[in-house]
Amino acid sequence: SFKNKELVRLNLGYVGDKLIATPLGGGAGVSMSLVKADGIGIIPRHVEGIETGGTIDVELLKPLSTIKAKLLAIGSHDLIMDVLADMLDLTSAHVGSMGGILAMKRGECHLAPIHLLDENTGEYNVSYVRKYFPGRKMALIKGVKRHQGFIVQRGNPDNIKEFKDLTRKDVTYVNRQRGAGTRILMDYHLKLEGIQPKSVIGYNREMNTHMAVATSVKTGSATTGLGVYSAAKAMGLDFVDITFEDYDFLLPYELLEDSRVKEFIGVIQSEEFQRRVNELGGYKFVDTGKIIIIEED
Repeated sequence: SFKNKELVRLNLGYVGDKLIATPLGGGAGVSMSLVKADGIGIIPRHVEGIETGGTIDVELLKPLSTIKAKLLAIGSHDLIMDVLADMLDLTSAHVGSMGGILAMKRGECHLAPIHLLDENTGEYNVSYVRKYFPGRKMALIKGVKRHQGFIVQRGNPDNIKEFKDLTRKDVTYVNRQRGAGTRILMDYHLKLEGIQPKSVIGYNREMNTHMAVATSVKTGSATTGLGVYSAAKAMGLDFVDITFEDYDFLLPYELLEDSRVKEFIGVIQSEEFQRRVNELGGYKFVDTGKIIIIEED
């Protein structure tokens, strides 16, 4: 019986010989998320949540064969992941780029979407893969270049143009969580311009997705936040361009032969995917689907 137990809706995916569970968000659309859920996690009442890497009893809502066929992506959030989930048997959990790298290290995902700026070189992703996977042969599938900038109210009434505007007393910022590539980008620019984080009102207020940042701006609880153009457009907001960045997919080299990964590459190179992503706005396709092998020098 479920008496004295807490039930959590889960996404499930098989990685190697492990069944990996990631929680579906609560709140609005609960009945919808039950339709999407692969299983229900059962947590004894006296347990205060489950730690990452812990084990949980699961009641399956879908056949095991269905769950085993899925690709599991854990890492950075982007609206293109929703397009991919629509076109592929793919489940994704949004924990930020560094969260994706750590999940990959623990063997908990097939793919990790990442966009990590190397502050020393200005390049994306490769140096982080070398750092966190020494002695292991890894691959990066090139994804999209995406527009990052300040998400602002329509017409930019607060006249946000550059990072030093964030230090104004009439401006409230909303940040991304630690380990998010967007947070790393923010800190890089603050450092570059000699701005102390404590001089930015709202610096410690953290959101886990671009859409949550855009929602904060839309509702007026924040003046601005750094995010992708597609999130601003989706919420009917304006956007102040800062940079294009590389949003790529990390995976172990040996998974390149997996039929699900081959299908994934086929989809991101397809006209249909690129058409749908272009409708979101703020993306460029450069070498999409190209594979970069990363191993010891």
